[in-house]
Amino acid sequence: MEANKILSADILDLVFEGRNKDYGAYDLRKKYNNRLITALAITAAVLILAIGGSLLSKALGPKDSGKVEVRDVVMADIKQEEEKPPPPPPPPPKTPPPPKVEMAKFTPPVIKKDEEVKQEEIPPVKEMEDKKIDVINQEGIKDEGIAAPPVVDEGKAVVAAPKVEDENKVFEKVEIEASVDVKQWRRHLESQLQRYIEDAASQGMNPGQYTVQVRFLVEKDGSITDVKALNDPGYGLGKGAEDVVKRGPRWSPGEQNGRKVRSYHTQPITFVVSE
Repeated sequence: MEANKILSADILDLVFEGRNKDYGAYDLRKKYNNRLITALAITAAVLILAIGGSLLSKALGPKDSGKVEVRDVVMADIKQEEEKPPPPPPPPPKTPPPPKVEMAKFTPPVIKKDEEVKQEEIPPVKEMEDKKIDVINQEGIKDEGIAAPPVVDEGKAVVAAPKVEDENKVFEKVEIEASVDVKQWRRHLESQLQRYIEDAASQGMNPGQYTVQVRFLVEKDGSITDVKALNDPGYGLGKGAEDVVKRGPRWSPGEQNGRKVRSYHTQPITFVVSE
């Protein structure tokens, strides 16, 4: 574009200088203002038509007097039925009188002159054992509530000897658990178990920690018997744990009711196998 035409040229002509003005963008931007004015004119025309139609319909429609008709509303009387009181509950059934209890007359002793004493038949003592004592004689049912007379001990009963608890009884739980010198016990296990660990590693056992639960019986003298490994990780560790516990130092036995007893104890032993 020539220099004398730059100041008077349109911005679009500057932007599209040297470009193709026929592919659409130039034409759209050039006619943008015309399209905007056309759209506004159409919108204004539609609004004018809508407002005019509304005003015309109100002018031609029926006129409303603005009065509201009010009618009286009468509520019909509703007669409520009178609630009848509930009938009284039936009287409770009469409790039958208790059955007559067989009774025997007992006359308390009174000091009188011989001529004033009336002779009455006194029933034997055995017949009065299951009868109720009263001031009159009466027939009826036996009174089961009469306490039986105490049995007189004539010295013929056999007295059983007190049961003596078996001295060789084995306890799973005792009041005072069996114990041992912890330091001495640990030194024994660490020194004796090392060779079993080395044997397991040489046989190809995977490195790691393996715990064996060893159950044994502590006798009344503190010796260890009946040793058994409750689990065995293999490679001779279970058998080795049993052998080491059997050769262990003496324990202090457990106590029950103030005396030493035989009791079971479970000892966990952990083997650490390294590469």
